[in-house]
Amino acid sequence: MKYKIHKFEINMSRDQDRLEKFLNGLSGEVVAIIPNNANMTFLQIYGVTQKINFLYIIEKLAK
Repeated sequence: MKYKIHKFEINMSRDQDRLEKFLNGLSGEVVAIIPNNANMTFLQIYGVTQKINFLYIIEKLAK
C-alpha cells in the first residue's frame, strides 16, 4: 500500500468549506487527520487555549 501525506494550512474559524472541498477532491481513502497545535494563546475571559495552524492529512492510495 502507498500513502500520501498532505499538509493543509488552516484557520479553524473560516476554512471549513475549503477543507471540505479538499477532502472531497482526494482520490484515495483518508486514514487520519492530525492537527498541529501551535503555541498556547492566553485569552482574558476564557483562559488558555491552543490554536491549530495546520493539519496533516494521510491518504491511502489505490494500487
